[in-house]
Amino acid sequence: MTDEQRKSVALEYLKAFDNGGTTSSGGSILDLFAPDAQVMFPKWGIAEGHEAIGRMFADVGGTLKSIKHHYAEFTWIFSGGDLVVAEGTSHGEHVDGPWRAGVPDWAAGRWCDVFEIRDWLIQRCFIYLDPDYAGKDTARYPWLQTDGA
Repeated sequence: MTDEQRKSVALEYLKAFDNGGTTSSGGSILDLFAPDAQVMFPKWGIAEGHEAIGRMFADVGGTLKSIKHHYAEFTWIFSGGDLVVAEGTSHGEHVDGPWRAGVPDWAAGRWCDVFEIRDWLIQRCFIYLDPDYAGKDTARYPWLQTDGA
């Protein structure tokens, strides 16, 4: 596969996540993963295989009312092999409240995903972000003021 082909698979995954788990062809987001794929999400852990990945996506997705990734602002890093890194921003609404990358600057919405894509399937996707989408977990961080600063 070429870097652009791997990028297209990663984009299809992110767009499916924004579309409630449905791909552009109407299939399941799980169709984009190899049967033994691994996905890591912070505070959830590593899910292995379609069943566990589906459970992870249901758990995480069940806390989101909406999400929209900002595709035009992505940074892509290609390894020359199966690894592709996407860095970007998002906005949406969590059950605890809305978020938008950069509002405030320390809040959720900035993320980085490391993909391993081979044979048109995601073999591994490790997601790096702050899972406190609504920015409620501030008391434990003395540099964050609870007055919204």
